[in-house]
Amino acid sequence: MTQRNSKKDMHTILQIARALGMTSDLDRLLKMVVDCSMELLNAERATLFLYDSEHEELYTHIAEGVEEFRMSLNVGFAGLAARNLKIVNCSDAYADERFNREVDARTGYRTRNILSCPLTDYNGKLVGVLQILNKRDAAFDDSDIEMAEALSAQAGVALQRARLMEEYLEKQRLEHAMEVACEIQQEMLPSQSPPLEGFDIACWNRPCDATGGDFCDFISLDKRWLMLSLGDVSGHGIGPALVSCVTRAMFRALWTDNCDIEEVIRKVNRLMKDDLPDNRFITAFLGVLYSETGLLHYCSAGQAPILWLHADSGNVDVLAANTFPMGILPDMRNIETQKALMQTGDVFALLTECDRYS
Repeated sequence: MTQRNSKKDMHTILQIARALGMTSDLDRLLKMVVDCSMELLNAERATLFLYDSEHEELYTHIAEGVEEFRMSLNVGFAGLAARNLKIVNCSDAYADERFNREVDARTGYRTRNILSCPLTDYNGKLVGVLQILNKRDAAFDDSDIEMAEALSAQAGVALQRARLMEEYLEKQRLEHAMEVACEIQQEMLPSQSPPLEGFDIACWNRPCDATGGDFCDFISLDKRWLMLSLGDVSGHGIGPALVSCVTRAMFRALWTDNCDIEEVIRKVNRLMKDDLPDNRFITAFLGVLYSETGLLHYCSAGQAPILWLHADSGNVDVLAANTFPMGILPDMRNIETQKALMQTGDVFALLTECDRYS
């Protein structure tokens, strides 16, 4: 190093490296890098840009005196440093056509000289850019560049470590939320088969992910008949799981007040349509099974296929849905219902998801 106290500078860098290694909090780490760079290089301001590899952009997570914004890698000295992975030193910003004046225009600050330093991880891949502005006593020189290189090397690795830790903690939080949602959803599935004279009824569920959009429910109206509901919300994860719980609850509440299949389907559709995102819909089966006659009166709103095994012939009927899934149309007016008269030994199977093809 030239024009500086090399021993003192090295001691300062070691202290900074030790301090950076003692925190994994990203916000605290970024502020520490900005503060250290200003103090170390006797500069007025500093801005730390993080690299967004998906959009090929730099964005400010923390900036001394500057609001957050984004910019392309093709813009300014920060973009140049990011593209070439080399420090860019400009002694007169406004005399250089590569200078991006947007920040000065937005803040009213006037930049005189700039040192733009790429920050890289263990593998030399870009993680951000540290831009240091306006050295107080002169322009940045070679000794400043050496110090900036040393600081950038420590900061880049520390940033990678902090980001990995942040991603790990976020993954843990998400996994915990998924576990809780899965427990709630599993508890809402029937714990045992409902009794109905003359019938064996079973429900089985295995979500593709930790949680899914499937639901199944029974309501024993009396010893002679039973309400059955089964459905699936498009997608997987916490969102569809929550929607499935709400849909199940609506079926229960509306059925208790009005034992009319068409009207219940119509009302649930109307209530859910306004709240569902455009890419979500609900397929559902709602039916009533009568033990004395073996009659199943039902409506399948996009829930298919339905398999009906006839014991006397061994034939299997593959029944299609008889109306649209819920959440697509604002009003379902012409809802059709079907009736299946089952005989002794018949099997009526309702399926969700695509495991039936595997």
